[in-house]
Amino acid sequence: MSLRTDAVNHVSYGTISSPDIKGAKITGVFGESVFTLKTAREYLSDEAYKSLAASVRGGKKIERTVASQIASGMRAWAESKGVTHYTHWFQPLTGSTAEKHDSFFTLKSDGTAIEEFEGAALIQQEPDASSFPNGGLRATFEARGYSAWDPSSPPFIIEIGNGKTLCIPTIFISYTGESLDYKAPLMKAVESLNKAAVTVCNYFDKNVTKVTPTLGWEQEYFVIDEALVNARPDLVQCGRTVFGFTPAKGQQLEDHYFGSIPERVYAFMRDFENESYKLGIPLRTRHNEVAPAQFECAPIFEEVNIAVDHNILLMDVMSRVAKRHRLVVLLHEKPFAGINGSGKHNNWSLATDTGVNLLAPGKTPKTNLMFLTFFVNTIKAVHDYADILRASIASASNDFRLGANEAPPAIISVFIGDYLTKVLNDVETRVGTKFDEQDEAILKIDLHRSIPELMIDNTDRNRTSPFAFTGNKFEFRAVGSTANCALPMTILNTIVADTLNKFSEEVEALIAKGDKKEIAIMQVIQKYIVASKKILFEGDGYSEAWHKEAEKRGLPNLKTTPVALDAMVTEKAKKLFKDNNIYTHAELEARHEIELEKYIKKVQIEARVMGDLATNHIIPAAIKYQNELLKNVSLLREAALPEKLYKGQLTLLKDVSTHIQQVYENVHAMVEERKVANNLTDSREKAIAYEAKVKAQYFDKIRYHVDKLEQLVDDELWTLPKYRELLFLR
Repeated sequence: MSLRTDAVNHVSYGTISSPDIKGAKITGVFGESVFTLKTAREYLSDEAYKSLAASVRGGKKIERTVASQIASGMRAWAESKGVTHYTHWFQPLTGSTAEKHDSFFTLKSDGTAIEEFEGAALIQQEPDASSFPNGGLRATFEARGYSAWDPSSPPFIIEIGNGKTLCIPTIFISYTGESLDYKAPLMKAVESLNKAAVTVCNYFDKNVTKVTPTLGWEQEYFVIDEALVNARPDLVQCGRTVFGFTPAKGQQLEDHYFGSIPERVYAFMRDFENESYKLGIPLRTRHNEVAPAQFECAPIFEEVNIAVDHNILLMDVMSRVAKRHRLVVLLHEKPFAGINGSGKHNNWSLATDTGVNLLAPGKTPKTNLMFLTFFVNTIKAVHDYADILRASIASASNDFRLGANEAPPAIISVFIGDYLTKVLNDVETRVGTKFDEQDEAILKIDLHRSIPELMIDNTDRNRTSPFAFTGNKFEFRAVGSTANCALPMTILNTIVADTLNKFSEEVEALIAKGDKKEIAIMQVIQKYIVASKKILFEGDGYSEAWHKEAEKRGLPNLKTTPVALDAMVTEKAKKLFKDNNIYTHAELEARHEIELEKYIKKVQIEARVMGDLATNHIIPAAIKYQNELLKNVSLLREAALPEKLYKGQLTLLKDVSTHIQQVYENVHAMVEERKVANNLTDSREKAIAYEAKVKAQYFDKIRYHVDKLEQLVDDELWTLPKYRELLFLR
């Protein structure tokens, strides 16, 4: 009996595991494993609590003397929950999280065993940095790196089996201060945007002292039976199927989307949601997605730094909880060919400390002008830095998804809907490039005759757009499902901050020349509308016509990761990130190197897996069937039957033999191309070689012949679980 048969039988005779979730109300467990300010109030002195609250709410520095009091209270709370260890939880440039656990247990000089957690250990630790990606920032013998506490993201307790660990969110930097993680640049970008946005907000409301970018991500994923996954080495090692013939029934009936959630998956969902609620992750939505076995969850909007932490934590929780249910969560952007892949839509907006969403159209002339200001500045930012925004979502796995029929193209464009398009056109064309005294009076009365009361839903959704306005937020749809949201959010917040800074400079220059404030604002808005028109597109982003139109407009179409990443190290990019204090030139170059290395290694792994599967699974199974056909033909010839009676067997034998040979020859040629690529020393050249000479040249070609063999070879001889089993058995 084959591993595939065993796996199918496991699914057939498996049972549904229902989680033991106590209590009907989410509010009963929400945040119970999080050291919130409310919890801190119970365990800290007034001095310690006020210091922590000031840091969380206002970004003020916590003194080390007070940190010891906070650490002591945090340990007392954690121990009351059964925690024995703590860790600094950070996000290195691997794309996942990292943690090194230490116990509260220690020995005094006289041998007395005690439990303690000092302020120094809370604030800073020194994990070994040598094995994390650094892009040349550090040599192996210069391994020191520091993790430093981020008080704005609350500590939480992770349960793994019967063990519990206190996790303290931190940034991760090198000994010389360079960022080695995703969180530190994101926090810098948030602060840069805050300063720029407050300056602009104060044109309309002097009471605004803080602007916070918010994020609501939508996480798409596949759920597959564990035994079936274990029988597919490509799913185990690559997270996607490198081979697999599309089944007769896929997603064409559209019967899975928003359909009834399968009972086994429903039990898994309830379980991981409950774990997420305990960790303070405010999940609200769950549903079937378009592809069979594909699902989605989404939370309530949060401050972007916390939302990023919660998303990467959720991905870990989902994967761990799935094991309890003998399931596997596939987060890869394109685990199955021929059906929809998975994205992670990043819904982004800006909130003031006065309770205003800056991207929500208002009901008064004043609030409408403020909305229009931030709306147009965001469009201008995407226009000016489209290539850098594209680079932020570039990866080997997302390349399989971008431009396919279920995802936005690699061309960055902005969708705003017919109504707001008309509004911008009216603002642009009504008075030309200069406002006169009559227009000033109009502005004071009703902002502008072309801008009535704007409604939140005066725009439809455009699922083909990579960056769409959806009523009171922009939705960055091109982000991949495996991505850490921190990188695209760092880039988006930075480019908007930079554009807002330039906007306020231009407004101030006009005011200095004698223009009224509202007139100056409208003139700069009008200028930005004209300058960024070519980024706006309301049509079908999937169409070939759009690709041709985008080329005419001069919009970049960066289809592959090695080329897309170049935008991160241009002089324009270096100036952008230096001016906004996000990345140094060295940090940018390092990240470029790291992303190229990631790309190379992932394509290399997939190429090796393809070769292994072809050699050890596909060809042996096909040869067995080939031998059966040969035996059959030989016996028929011995029986002296006319050849026309077994012409079908001969044709089948020829087809199988042809595909076997093609698989063998192309795998061999691919290996040789890998050897050539591996001898290249420049990372960019190597990445391009792996993309153009290995992936583009051989992946689809080998897959074509393997998938043909899957159609021809006796089903009982085929060792790999097929798409119809992976996608529909659970």
